[in-house]
Amino acid sequence: MNLPPYRDTWTSDDPHANFKAEVANYTTADPLPTLRRLSEGTGIPVESLIRYVLVKWAASGSEAMLAMGPVVFEQMRALVDRAEAENNDASRLRAYDSLKQIVRWLGAGPNGQGEAEAG
Repeated sequence: MNLPPYRDTWTSDDPHANFKAEVANYTTADPLPTLRRLSEGTGIPVESLIRYVLVKWAASGSEAMLAMGPVVFEQMRALVDRAEAENNDASRLRAYDSLKQIVRWLGAGPNGQGEAEAG
């Protein structure tokens, strides 16, 4: 089974830039050695374990959004803290733009089909 890492580039205004960066980061590791060892230990075929992991993650939807809340909150806080430490309008505008992207991403929900963007 081929599970290649995600490698790509995207523009700074890509509404999915944060997610793409996270996928690129998490796909640097190869999950197959771990799944093969689990398969050997449990007798469950690797393909079934992969399906289990995918379905469990996909079905978690709301739970995943809630669990990531503290991480996203810390990212948002860091943006504000950095802008305030730099103490200038340009830094605050960059922080606002980053916060706006995070809020849109959160509003999209787990399936990416959240509320329509307001002007």
